[in-house]
Amino acid sequence: MSRFLTPHIAALPSSVPFTGPETIERRKGQAFRARLGANESGFGAPPAALAALRAAADEVWMYGDPENYDLKQAIALKHGCGSEHIAIGSGVDGLLGLTCRLTLAPGDKVVTSLGAYPTFGFHVANAGAEMIRVPYLGDHEDPEALLAAAKRHGAKLLYLANPDNPMGSWHKAAVIEALVKALPADTLLILDEAYGDLAPEEAIPEIAADHPQVIRFRSFSKAYGLAGARVGYALAAPELARAFDKIRDHFGMSRLSLAAATAALGDQSWLGQLRADLSRAKARMAQIATENGLTALASATNFVAVDCGGDGAFSRRILAGCEARGLFIRMPGVAPLDRCIRISLGPEAAMDVVAEVLPQALAEARA
Repeated sequence: MSRFLTPHIAALPSSVPFTGPETIERRKGQAFRARLGANESGFGAPPAALAALRAAADEVWMYGDPENYDLKQAIALKHGCGSEHIAIGSGVDGLLGLTCRLTLAPGDKVVTSLGAYPTFGFHVANAGAEMIRVPYLGDHEDPEALLAAAKRHGAKLLYLANPDNPMGSWHKAAVIEALVKALPADTLLILDEAYGDLAPEEAIPEIAADHPQVIRFRSFSKAYGLAGARVGYALAAPELARAFDKIRDHFGMSRLSLAAATAALGDQSWLGQLRADLSRAKARMAQIATENGLTALASATNFVAVDCGGDGAFSRRILAGCEARGLFIRMPGVAPLDRCIRISLGPEAAMDVVAEVLPQALAEARA
C-alpha cells in the first residue's frame, strides 16, 4: 500500500462496481457473441448523432467548449428550463461522483435501496459517508420506507432511481411528487432518471427546475445510444447546478461527445423508432422466458429482469452458463432480487443468441 494515500482511501477496497465485458473476454480468450449485460443500446445511436461525430472528427485536435454551451441550450429547450439549471458531466456515473464530493462530509448519512445501482454507493464510500440501505418492496424501490429512513437517520442524501435499475420497474409520477413534498428540510433527493427517455409518461414527475431539494439526472447512454461518448446531465436549482463548476474538469467533455449529444437531442423522431424496436424486443424476451419456464418482469427500460424462480446461487449458475456460451448478461447483486437475471434488449440477431443459449445454460444450472 502506498504511504501517500490518505487513511480513508487506503482503507477502501480495491474494487470497481462492475466487471466489464472486456475483462471477461480477456479472461476467456474469446469475444462475446452478444453483449447484453451493460444496458447499452444495441440499436445504435441516432443518424444525426453519428453524422455529427464524423463531422467533428476533423476538429478532435481542439478541446471541447468548457462551458458546454450548445448542449446546455439544447437540454434547456427539451426541458423548458434555463441553461443555468443544467450541469454536464461524463455520464450519470461521473455526475453522481461530483454530487457526492459537493454534498457529503465524512460521517454524513445517505439512504438508498438494498440492491440499487451500486456505483452510487461506490461514490458515497469515497466521500466517507455512511450508507443506509432499505429493502425493495417486491420488485420496486420503496419510497415510503426510504423517506422514513431519511427522517430517522437525518440523511443528507436520498437516492431513488425511476425507472429502476436493476429491476426495470417504475413508480407513477404522483408517488415521486409525494416523496418530494415530504422530504425532510435537510435532505436532497438524488432522482436518477437515466432511463427517463424510455419510460412511460406516467412515470415522469412534475418537479420545478428551481426546487432546492431535488437534483435529477439524465443520460445519453440509453435512449440515444451514446454510452461510449460518456455524456449525462443534471437538472437542479441554479445555485446547485453552478456548484458543479467548482470541482468539475472544465475540459472533461470531448468535442466529439458534445457534438453527438447536441445532435441527438435534435433528432427526436429517433426515440419513437427506438421505442417500437424495444417493444418488439421485450415481447420476444417475454416469449423466450415463457418457453423456458421463467417470468419476464414488466420493464420501463432497455432491459428486462427475468425471474428464474430460484435463489441467487441458481441465477449465478445460469449467468456462468451464458457467459461460457458467449452471451454477456448480468444479475442483481442481493437477495431476493438475485433470483433474477438481467438481459439488455437488442436487435433480432442478439435476441436469437438469447433464445439459443438460455435453454442450454438453464439445463446445466438445473442439473
